[in-house]
Amino acid sequence: MGIAFPGHERSKHMGQLNRGDDHWDVYVEVQPDGEIAAVRLERQERDIQERFGEFSAVELWHFLEALEG
Repeated sequence: MGIAFPGHERSKHMGQLNRGDDHWDVYVEVQPDGEIAAVRLERQERDIQERFGEFSAVELWHFLEALEG
């Protein structure tokens, strides 16, 4: 796993994406409702983790590529 980052204490390591020499450690970070001004679609942390599990590695790579701009 990689280096600690802000919020790591409330995150869960979900796995690692690998492509050639590139790799990313993938975390899901969950913030309590009171800390964010957003609409939460999932009611519990477990629901968020289950929804995350619905994404394939290919879909996650496409998401990362979109972030790189």
